Amino acid sequence: MSIQTSQIKELREATAAGILDCREALEATKGDLEQAIAYLKEKGLASAAKRAGHETNVGVLDLYSHGEGRIGVMVEVNCETDFVARTEEFRKFAHEIALQIAANSPQYVSQEDVPEERITEEKELARNWALQEGKPEKVIDKIIEGRIQKFFEEKCLLLQPYIRDDSKTVDQLKQELVGTLGENITIRRFVRWGVGENSN
Repeated sequence: MSIQTSQIKELREATAAGILDCREALEATKGDLEQAIAYLKEKGLASAAKRAGHETNVGVLDLYSHGEGRIGVMVEVNCETDFVARTEEFRKFAHEIALQIAANSPQYVSQEDVPEERITEEKELARNWALQEGKPEKVIDKIIEGRIQKFFEEKCLLLQPYIRDDSKTVDQLKQELVGTLGENITIRRFVRWGVGENSN
C-alpha cells in the first residue's frame, strides 16, 4: 500500500521518530497508526538495550527553580554526541528530569547508588516495625523485602513513576528517548535544594 505524507507526519508528531523510521513502521503495519507507534516503541527499546554500554561524555545541565525560588534543582544529563545534546528533545528530557526531582525529592539516581549501610539501616527499621506489629517470624523476610523495594521506588530517581504518566518509570521514559534519538543517555547526578531543608 502507498503511505501518505500526512500519515508519516502524524506518526512523527506522535513519536518524534525520524521520517525513514516512520515510513518503515507504517509500511510494516499497513498504515495502522497505533500498530506503527507500538512497532517504533519496540524497535526503540531494542536499540536502547544495545546502546547501554556506550560512553556518555557530553550533555547539559538543567537548572530549575520552583515556587518563587523555594525549591531549586540542578541535574546533569549526558549523551554520546554534542549533536544530540543540542536537540530540543534531549533538552526537554533534561528539564522534565529537573521537574521530577523538584516534585518527588529522590535521593539517588539509581538503586546501585544507595550506600550499603543505608540499605542495612532500612532493613533494620523494617524488621523492628514487623516485630512491633507482632508479625510471625516466617513472613518478616518478605515484609523486609517489600519495604526495601518500596524504599528504592521512592528514593531512586530512575525507579520513580514519571510525574506526567505514572504508568511508566523515569527509566522507561529515558529508554524511550534512547530509542528515539539513537544514543545512550545517562542521568549522571543531581542536587535538590529546598529553603530551610538539608540538600540530598
